[in-house]
Amino acid sequence: MAKTSMRGVYGETLVKLGAKNKNIVVLDADLAKSTQTGKFGKAFPDRFFDMGIAEQDMIGTAAGFAAAGMNPFASTFAMFGSGRPWEQIRNSVAYPNLPVKIVVTHAGISVGEDGPTHQACEDISIMRSIPNMKVVAPADSVETEKIIEYLAEYYDSPVYVRLTRMTTDVIFGPDYKFTFGKGIIIRPGTDITIISTGIMIFQALEAAEILRSKNISAEVIHMPVIKPIDEKMIIASAKKTGKIVTVEEHSIIGGLGSAVAEVISEKYPVILKRVGINDTFAESGTPEALFEKYGLTGKNLAKEALNVLKTKNGK
Repeated sequence: MAKTSMRGVYGETLVKLGAKNKNIVVLDADLAKSTQTGKFGKAFPDRFFDMGIAEQDMIGTAAGFAAAGMNPFASTFAMFGSGRPWEQIRNSVAYPNLPVKIVVTHAGISVGEDGPTHQACEDISIMRSIPNMKVVAPADSVETEKIIEYLAEYYDSPVYVRLTRMTTDVIFGPDYKFTFGKGIIIRPGTDITIISTGIMIFQALEAAEILRSKNISAEVIHMPVIKPIDEKMIIASAKKTGKIVTVEEHSIIGGLGSAVAEVISEKYPVILKRVGINDTFAESGTPEALFEKYGLTGKNLAKEALNVLKTKNGK
């Protein structure tokens, strides 16, 4: 199967939606070629605004558009879209609860050779701590398209969408329907639960296959919406398997693993292992080499799951 690009589909979907909805405006911060928003700019130059290397201005302007009744999508790299304009996101977007869609690309260590200065592994934590902000991380290009289509009609609050740089396989079919705030059971199981977000679903499925070869039934859950997270699905799976492993291309601090831990610690305590970036900066390298070094592989995930299965009463 040919690999596809989330950011490529993002740009194409904006063009499709822009033709239908004249209120959609798109803003970028001198990275329109990389984020693929340049496609919208070419199709609708009067509704495209390249703010230059000025992310704070981009978010402030997007907030103004939203306050005036427009439908703004603001894009840049995840590192610059979550870090540089944090104050503007908090005070100008989230505090007045304006429906600005912040869609970032180049998230996580799969940015690869660009190195730690461009590898946003803290952005989920930053965004989910802000009141009113919603956080979304699609698994493939199909889900990306469905999410952007949904957000074009979503006016309740601001949303942060996390896309990857690398091309990926496609896991969902054309009939896939995105439901906001709901997880997806990709593979039912009874012995252990693996919960992933974003492109880590592929590693989770690989781990489940490895475990199946050892007669272990792993339930695989894809969690596209990290805030608000699907508490009911997490609790139901925890009751079924009694053990959970989370995996994310993000720090284990404040991301998916933390969100799941918050749910189960208060509502149904079970053994949990968080797999992700272990409070460190990564380094330059190919995405595949970095995944291997930092344990974001199906093989390592299966190993962690086996360790959890050996654990009893938290010891």
